[in-house]
Amino acid sequence: MKQAVISGTGLFTPANSISNEELVTAFNAYVELFNAENATAIAAGTVTALEPSSAGFIEKASGIKSRYVMEKTGILDPKRMTPRIAERSNDELSLQAEICVAAARQALDRAGRTPADIDMVLVACSNMQRAYPAMAVEVQQAFGIDGFGFDMNVACSSATFGIQTAVGAVQSGQARAVLILNPEITSGHLDYRDRDSHFIFGDACTAIIVESKEGAVSKHQWDILDTKLKTSFSNNIRNNFGFMNRFDEAGIGAPDKLFKQQGRKVFKDVCPMAAQMIKDSIDRAGLKVEQMSRFWLHQANLSMNQLISRTILGRDAEPMEAPVILDTYANTSSAGSIIAFHKHQDDLPSGAYGVICSFGAGYSIGSVVVRKA
Repeated sequence: MKQAVISGTGLFTPANSISNEELVTAFNAYVELFNAENATAIAAGTVTALEPSSAGFIEKASGIKSRYVMEKTGILDPKRMTPRIAERSNDELSLQAEICVAAARQALDRAGRTPADIDMVLVACSNMQRAYPAMAVEVQQAFGIDGFGFDMNVACSSATFGIQTAVGAVQSGQARAVLILNPEITSGHLDYRDRDSHFIFGDACTAIIVESKEGAVSKHQWDILDTKLKTSFSNNIRNNFGFMNRFDEAGIGAPDKLFKQQGRKVFKDVCPMAAQMIKDSIDRAGLKVEQMSRFWLHQANLSMNQLISRTILGRDAEPMEAPVILDTYANTSSAGSIIAFHKHQDDLPSGAYGVICSFGAGYSIGSVVVRKA
């Protein structure tokens, strides 16, 4: 059986950042407009008045201080509260493919590879820009890769599920090297008029190269020792947007066509599941928790990560044991754990062990145990 390694990672970060203060100013302006326009109905009790938010509330609830987005003026316009991004013609590189290419170039550089070394492209993320053709095939064409590509969606766990898929392709001989991409333009599925969730997400794209250790040349190799995946159906995180929406005009534009979650239920359900998954993965790899130098966790909520790491370690994790990037990136869905891995791996010595773990809608959980070569 071939040993698969992560030989390179890459990250695209949008140029625009929105602070909690900026987001709250726009949201509260919208609240004022809504309450003024519906004053009569609110007084009659047929419409519920909206409540303003605060930067302090957001940080306390999530640990998020700011987030990167592809476009910010539309989000901060109280009368719009949606990014302003023009459609591109079918002959132009799509926006999602464009950020994939940017992240991929960095991953290829760190891996010491060129597009000619890649046989398989996998785009794994929560929200695809379109139904078809596959985003992965467009990225494949952009690089001139002679191979194959396809898309997959396991929500926030897409990256770790993608790693497992890539490992299988490398071990079976289907691909010498696999380029995995996680282009999360989450600002497209977020309801910026919802006080409970308008602050959660940010945009970013990560890239991962998985290849056979036998021919790897990278100085940044991580042996993949174990991968473990789990899904369990839940409606607690859901987005009902899809091509069947047009069947019933009454539902067009309804709130459930954007991101919705029952946060307290998600917290209660997912934290113990993720902690147990990580423990099981470490055990399957023939290792012990005490041998782990780092936990690169999905970056959804600071309290979730703190509880998961505390459950695993039996104590609070030191800052670099479970690095946090959501304070500046927010929740970037499938890209979050890979951003943490990309930014916080080079300081570890050869032989160090770690776990990449993602968790989210589905429910879905993916865990990858790695060792620095």
